[in-house]
Amino acid sequence: MLRSLQLDSNHRIILALRLSSLLFFFSSVLSAHGYPTRANIFIYAGCSQEKYQPNSPFEGNLNSFLTSVVSSSSEVTYNSFAIGNGSSTPPEGTIYGLYQCRGDLHPIDCSKCVARSVSQIGLVCPYALGASLQLEGCYLRYEHSGDFLGKLDTSLRYRKCSKAVTNDVEFFRRRDDVLADLQTANGFRVSSSGLVEGFAQCLGDLTLSDCSSCLTDAVGKLKNLCGSAAAADVFLGQCYARYWASGYYDESDSSNDDQVGKSVAIIVGVFGGLAVLVVLLSICKKVAG
Repeated sequence: MLRSLQLDSNHRIILALRLSSLLFFFSSVLSAHGYPTRANIFIYAGCSQEKYQPNSPFEGNLNSFLTSVVSSSSEVTYNSFAIGNGSSTPPEGTIYGLYQCRGDLHPIDCSKCVARSVSQIGLVCPYALGASLQLEGCYLRYEHSGDFLGKLDTSLRYRKCSKAVTNDVEFFRRRDDVLADLQTANGFRVSSSGLVEGFAQCLGDLTLSDCSSCLTDAVGKLKNLCGSAAAADVFLGQCYARYWASGYYDESDSSNDDQVGKSVAIIVGVFGGLAVLVVLLSICKKVAG
């Protein structure tokens, strides 16, 4: 009996060590290399406090939605979905969701970005009844209610402001030209004036008038929140606007790692540690008994 227990314990230890090594390798690869293009860089995420139960009908509807999103993204840069049985009560309810890629992305890059979002949203927002994930090149969102679709939302989701520019009248004139142009975007627009560049985009479910209102608000927040910044990003609920001095991102982002990759590495490392702990506790319990 003692020999049998010893063999079982050895097997458990070997399994734990192999699992820990595999997870450590996986997390090291992610954190060291990140993702291959800027399109996959993490911007922000939002998660509902409400949760669904594993293996529930809601989870099945969510998996169907995510599968449909990946399939659709290889053909079109924006799409919305309603998947489920039509019930309004979670977790049985319909999944409402959408995705959108940046307007200048090639369909292949769009599909890759969306697939990355799909693979990450469950890690960032586990079991959430509603979640959104914005990467550099694409956006993904789902909810258990469809109230958000087509409804103007100018709430601030994310902002980033660089160091200020001082005593450069030409820069501010060029910046204002770019921002004025971005406010006229119909969906997606790229603009440049001298050494200043920028782009803006609305979600595909907005009307033209709502898109204009959203971008006007975004540009206003760029100026009010970031002042004389050399580069600034403002993401609202259904649109965003960005500008930068030419070369700014090439210089400042040369060492920028993908934060989603770091988050995944941390999560994987935590699960690896928990797995080892569970195995060791099980061994100690059997030995003590």
